Amino acid sequence: MATTSSTVDPEVRSRIVDAADALFYARGFQSVGMDEIRTAAGVSLKKLYSVFPGKEQLVAAVLGGRHAYWERGIEQAVAAADTPRDRLLAMYDFLEQWFGDDTFRGCGFINAFGELGATSPAVAEIAREHKDSFQRYVAELAAAAVPDADTAEELAAQLALLAEGAQTTAAIAGDTAPARHARRAAETLIDAATRHATRRER
Repeated sequence: MATTSSTVDPEVRSRIVDAADALFYARGFQSVGMDEIRTAAGVSLKKLYSVFPGKEQLVAAVLGGRHAYWERGIEQAVAAADTPRDRLLAMYDFLEQWFGDDTFRGCGFINAFGELGATSPAVAEIAREHKDSFQRYVAELAAAAVPDADTAEELAAQLALLAEGAQTTAAIAGDTAPARHARRAAETLIDAATRHATRRER
């Protein structure tokens, strides 16, 4: 995907991305035009296109910001936990906090893939990489909590699916309960995986 020039004013770029993020996330990617974004960002259409020559580049920048927000939130929650087990569960505490935000409309990557994935290979790849990145992160946490590698890998896949499902369910239901349900299910899965790994070690 093409990148913007390094001479672009970072404040202007940030203002455009923030405006686009708010509009895309609230109303969808396809229903929001560049003219509306430039009005919300307070820039001319010429300036907008000088920073982002096409909508696909702007969508990529918005998703990049969403990825950074997600990683920062998850990592902060995990860092505050004391044990490997609690670090895995802390992911769902972050989800509950996020689901309680008035602006929450589900996972931006799932939304983008659903709207644009069939017609934009670049957007589809960004969404896949975001999900793969999360899966790798959960796998690292699971490996620290469960000594058996195969069991830890399966656990990581299960916990990631719980987190993904909670996001979709919370967006539709409009409440934070799916995060708590997912957390309780995660506790059961972690404890079962720990027992299984212990038996395999014997």
